[in-house]
Amino acid sequence: MTALEMYTDDLFYGGQWVKSGSGVFVDVTDPATEEIWAQVPAADEADINKAVAAASAAFRGKGWRDISADERGNYMRKLADEFEARAEALANIITSENGTPISETRLAAGHGAGLLRYYAGLGDFVDKTDSRPYPDRPGHYTEVHRHPRGVAALIAPWNYPVALVMIKLAPALIAGCTVVIKPASETPLDLRILMEASVAAGLPEGVINLVTCTRHTVGALVEHPDVAKVAFTGSTEVGRFLAEQCGRLLKPVTLELGGKSASIVLEDADMEFFAKSVTRTSLRNTGQTCYNATRILAPQSRYDEVVDAVASAVKSTQQGDPFDEKTVFGPSASKKQFDTVTNYIKIGQEEGARVATGGSGRPEGLDRGYFAKPTVFANVDNSMRVAQEEIFGPVLVVVPYKDEQDAVRIANQSPYGLGGNIFTTDTDHGAELAAQIETGSMGINFYASNLAAPFGGWKDSGVGMEYGPEGINAYTRLQSIHRVGEAK
Repeated sequence: MTALEMYTDDLFYGGQWVKSGSGVFVDVTDPATEEIWAQVPAADEADINKAVAAASAAFRGKGWRDISADERGNYMRKLADEFEARAEALANIITSENGTPISETRLAAGHGAGLLRYYAGLGDFVDKTDSRPYPDRPGHYTEVHRHPRGVAALIAPWNYPVALVMIKLAPALIAGCTVVIKPASETPLDLRILMEASVAAGLPEGVINLVTCTRHTVGALVEHPDVAKVAFTGSTEVGRFLAEQCGRLLKPVTLELGGKSASIVLEDADMEFFAKSVTRTSLRNTGQTCYNATRILAPQSRYDEVVDAVASAVKSTQQGDPFDEKTVFGPSASKKQFDTVTNYIKIGQEEGARVATGGSGRPEGLDRGYFAKPTVFANVDNSMRVAQEEIFGPVLVVVPYKDEQDAVRIANQSPYGLGGNIFTTDTDHGAELAAQIETGSMGINFYASNLAAPFGGWKDSGVGMEYGPEGINAYTRLQSIHRVGEAK
């Protein structure tokens, strides 16, 4: 019997699999086949209370917060090894849950393990005490200590269901927090591999806990009095709701939300290189990546050339069975998301945009599954809905600009500010231009997150930073102890 078959009826808290008391289950659908292939329990408030109690006991009673950060780091390294050893099982589950191509999901375990190892190495940063002399009182100083916040609720999305948990879990663990993880309803199974790995790694009971529940029940987790910190990745709409909840409770929250990033193609760009990069920088995971640069900004002098290059690249990229090693574009992750994407394609056509490739209807030869045609729109004004609203699917718009300052204006003419990139042969000039874009991160001729550098959104794209040492700050609180004497 596989781990999947054994554990689909259970929740995980206190170091063991426990039957849910709700009696309600959520179906898991394979988006490539539209077939229901598993069920998980929909935890009720009583289940959530038990999971939080287990996390709280591990934090306060069993002393996860009290051991050194280096000791916690040793546990994390063991967890990384056990997690990475389960890479293939993890990849198969994710692909079956959300349709992400197997070539992408095979990277999930390594990426998660890398995050655990990176943060495991930051024990000195966590435990270091800053001694700061008074600038106006000789012979006095202040010790500044970091303390873990407590139980953290980690709420995951469906597009990268493991990676976007690990980006929260790793800094929380090294900081000394314990966690309750709530995966998306569409992708509730993959993190069971992480629970298996945590047991095999010998993590103390209750440090990591997992509850599967509906959107209607998650409020009981967010508002639980023993939850000291909330971290969420998902839509801006849901992020606003969580921010309101946490604001009312004066509870710190990190929000990594939507995006409508711009890819600015400068006049001197290498068009062949740009065309080879576009599916990675603008349509990664079938367009279901928050930082994708789904607005292509092209100079008027090369506009038609850019449109042709983008359309040709998208049209020639393989779409289909996500378990095929050559597939780049899989299905939308759910029927709901498929309907959203296909509706936006219709909206773009109604707004007067020209379809350079793709358009309405199902892709040829894909009669089942939530497959939308990868679509490129030309003759797009930046005020159109398809240029302003996050589609989260395989849809790109190409917007013309007059000069570089016009490109900056258009790039910034968005409620979002998450990612983006600039294609140019003058990379120093590209970096100077990037500094004018109102966004949390930019790439010059490529885009990839760096585990050691902060990542987060501006404007409607979020609150707070993840990755890097900065990611730890969200899970700690500072205490100043004032003393007499010389700073040590």
